[in-house]
Amino acid sequence: MVALGTGIGWRPELASGIAGMTGLDWVEVVAENICPGHLPEPLRALRERGVTVVPHGVGLGLGGADRPSPARLVRLAHVAAELDAPLVSEHIAFVRSGGPSTGDGRVEAGHLLPVPRTREALDVLCENVRIAQDSLPVPLALENIATLVAWPDEELTEAQFLGELVERTGVRLLIDVANLHTDRVNHGRDPAAVLAALPLEALAYVHVAGGVERDGLWHDTHAHPVPQAVLALLGDLCALRRPPGVLLERDDAFPEPSELAAELAVIRAVVAATGGSARPAPVRGTAAPAPPTPNATRRPGPSLPRPAD
Repeated sequence: MVALGTGIGWRPELASGIAGMTGLDWVEVVAENICPGHLPEPLRALRERGVTVVPHGVGLGLGGADRPSPARLVRLAHVAAELDAPLVSEHIAFVRSGGPSTGDGRVEAGHLLPVPRTREALDVLCENVRIAQDSLPVPLALENIATLVAWPDEELTEAQFLGELVERTGVRLLIDVANLHTDRVNHGRDPAAVLAALPLEALAYVHVAGGVERDGLWHDTHAHPVPQAVLALLGDLCALRRPPGVLLERDDAFPEPSELAAELAVIRAVVAATGGSARPAPVRGTAAPAPPTPNATRRPGPSLPRPAD
């Protein structure tokens, strides 16, 4: 696995603050917000500093009944190539329904929806993952999602579902420990048991994020500081397997850069205390950018078709 270190989700609202952080190893961008050939200047500047950029997709819908869109896969492949990314990531979710196969109009959910943990759904997911892997120039990692509701009559636990997915496809895992905390509050699932049973040898990186509890449900808002319970789960994971990378997500109610830098420092300390840190440089929110360093050399991916309009 590529050693990513400690990073943060890049958003336009955070661009100036992130630009001033030193010791920042990598950033993650929403793949659908990147136009190949037209990178935002702050993101281009980060790449020139040697900061790794990983595209994180939200629109493939690999858990859906339909096969993934060839046009979406081509576009994601071009984004990965444009960013010289070591991998791309997506979600174990479906995001749309309907279409010609059902006789109904296609409906976009605008949200990540949970896949039933049944053998039939797993078969569909595995085939969709194989199609995506064959279309991408770099490895694919898939993320467990946060849910407010669960499907009835599920045949597999989350760990069994993910374990069989990895075994059958070789896909890598992006484990969101905040989403494990969500499942603990909303569904009574034991995150320690999930972590102990996961194939952590396939771990690509880890997400941490904040949320809020309302009326007995945990909402994964990405708009609040990371709570101690999520940091504790990060520590539990690190005790089992040193993660190649850890990333802080923040998508709303953006705080001052110094607050984000402090959260990154805490995350780095948790990793160092339990499993060591791949890159121990501190993150500070006010220093000048680090001098440019070359990106690690990577083998070129296959030639890519032109993205569809």
